[in-house]
Amino acid sequence: MTNFKTLLENYKIIFFDAYGVIKTYKGLIPGIENTFDWLDEQQKAYYVITNDASRSPELLAASYHSQGLKAITADKIISSGMLAKEFLDLKVKKGLVAYLGTEDSAHYIEHPGLDTLPLQQMNEDNINDINALVLLDDEGFDWMDGLNKAVNLLRRRTIPAIVANPDGAYPMSKRDVGIAIGGLAWMVEKITGKKFIRFGKPDSQIFIFAWERIIKQHPGITKKDILMVGDTLHTDILGGNKFGLDTALVLTGNLLPQDYETRISSSGIAPSFICESAVVDLENK
Repeated sequence: MTNFKTLLENYKIIFFDAYGVIKTYKGLIPGIENTFDWLDEQQKAYYVITNDASRSPELLAASYHSQGLKAITADKIISSGMLAKEFLDLKVKKGLVAYLGTEDSAHYIEHPGLDTLPLQQMNEDNINDINALVLLDDEGFDWMDGLNKAVNLLRRRTIPAIVANPDGAYPMSKRDVGIAIGGLAWMVEKITGKKFIRFGKPDSQIFIFAWERIIKQHPGITKKDILMVGDTLHTDILGGNKFGLDTALVLTGNLLPQDYETRISSSGIAPSFICESAVVDLENK
């Protein structure tokens, strides 16, 4: 185990995963505000690298603010949904983009020249105008109807299919998980034989996107100056490792203290460091 505050002293920029590191299903990790207070005091930069495409960065930041964590602002959030938006900006110039998710999640696919369409509203009159399908969030639609329409759309049209959050499941409580939008994408792929374009950890695109942003804001930064902090081996740690970053596994989310050694051994995914949590103890000078 490495002391988290001692570890942070060796880096200039910190990448944080959101769920399991900063917050859980219960709310904020107790004491996590201290971490960001300390980082601000030390003038260290930080960003939240998240697979959460359910809301815009502004709304994600507002959710932290409502829980008392004011340090995380929209400009510090890099979401997989932002990569989906960039892809559509470059590759899909006109027509309808059908999506599964909430109205808030549709923020990521709004673009001049494109109209958004909840997949539930697909019909014979508009199906031929749909030029892309995007799976954004596991809420905001009737699953049976939505998945049936996604399957039939991809059977009938050769169009890009994008999933903005590749996670298969997410923790709903200490013991239970829920099916995430990435899990629904696997199901549709199996039925249709079509492959989704995936954005988010562990794929390198989200780290490249973050990297391109920070080198403009922090000239002279190298990958050795950045630490990726996460709670999940197969997304946060694997993604950070693949991109050449040092990684810190914290035990406040996906992995329990009694399980992490076995999981690291069986997966072969090894973090650079292991910490009990991402909370900085301000009492320990």
